[in-house]
This record gives sequence, structure tokens and C-alpha cells, in this order.
Amino acid sequence: MARPRKPLLSRDRIVGAASALVDAEGLDAVSTRRLAAVLGVSGPSLYNHFRNKEEILDAVADAVSAQVDLSMFEEPDPRDWREALHDWALSYRAALAAHPHIVPVLARGPGRRPAGLRVADAVFGAMVGAGWPPAQATRIGALMRYFITGSALGSFAGGFVDDETAYDPADYPHLGQAHLLADHRRQVDEGAFETGLRALLDGLAIQYEQHARPVGGDAATVRPVPNRP
Repeated sequence: MARPRKPLLSRDRIVGAASALVDAEGLDAVSTRRLAAVLGVSGPSLYNHFRNKEEILDAVADAVSAQVDLSMFEEPDPRDWREALHDWALSYRAALAAHPHIVPVLARGPGRRPAGLRVADAVFGAMVGAGWPPAQATRIGALMRYFITGSALGSFAGGFVDDETAYDPADYPHLGQAHLLADHRRQVDEGAFETGLRALLDGLAIQYEQHARPVGGDAATVRPVPNRP
């Protein structure tokens, strides 16, 4: 009987194996030697697809960017710019939360990564289309990336130990419940993100009223921000 054929080595197989390693063990776990062993191939064969480890990690990061929903920036989606930014931010954070070890690579910016550039293009285009001046649209894109990637770099609640004795009331009179935070990690961290996101968007909405201009001078071309309680 003929031997079963090994699956052909491809960029997708390499990225999938690298992604699994990063998720399980972190960035330092990725090496061409380790990936070759996981894939059952010789090390040099990886260089037919990637020049080095950095290119592999870039591809892993781009695969995560490709998971981010951009539909809210596409016509004829009815969401205004504020709602679109809000929903996009939640999708972006969810993608990063599912792959936290790759966040430091994503935080460097899109570079030449296609999916990352599509994200940047969609956000910038939507803001300019809504009437934001291009310079301010660029700043909004930067601000959102800082906020989202920063929130994904670590857990606030997870940063507190669950040992009540660590918080002597003589030294920390206001941290009597801090040992409980770790048990409510998701609730605390997601609530903090939502609180910060809404505060950020509230501030942008004020600036929008002061500085944004309808495209072509026609107010009808801009989807307004509805009144919120």
C-alpha cells in the first residue's frame, strides 16, 4: 500500500501552527525549528514561504486582524460614525482578547500587513466620509488603536491577587475587597472597557459638533449622531 501523503506545506499551515503556539505558549515559543517539528517538515522548507520568524509573527498578527468585523463601515449600513466605532471597537477587542499573546506585535501598527491595512483604511475612510477633517480622522484611528490594544495587553482585575492578607487595611484602607477582583475578571475588565469607550466617544461627539464638516458641504451626506440619554 502507498504511504499516506503528507499535507502540502503552505503559508496557511505555517500560520495556523504558529498561531497555536503563540496562543498556548507566547511569542518566544515560535521558532523555525519548533514550527518545522510541529509540521513534520525540514526547517529550510519554511523559508520557501517566510524569510524569518518576524515574517511569520506578522502573518499571525494579520490573521487576527482579519477576524475584526468591518461591516459597520460599509454602505448601506445604517450606523452613524459613533455607533460604527463602538461596534468595531468591541469586535477588535474580542479578537485581541482571544489571542492576547500576539497583541504586542499588533500594537506596533499594520506595517505592510494586508488585513491590518484594510482595518486602518476602513476606519479612516469612514471618519472622513462622516465629515471629520482628514488630520483628525487620522488621530481618531490612532486613539482607538491605543485604547483597544492597551486594554488587551493585560487584565486590571487579574492584576490583583486573591489573598485577602495582601491588603492590610492599615496600609491599604480602600482595598478591602481587592482580593475578590480576580473572581470577577471578565465582568470588571469588560465593564471598564465599555465605560472608557463610551467616555471616549462622548468626547469625540463634542468635537464632532465643533469641527466636523459635511462632505461637499451637504449636511445630508453625513449620518448624524442621535441624541443619547
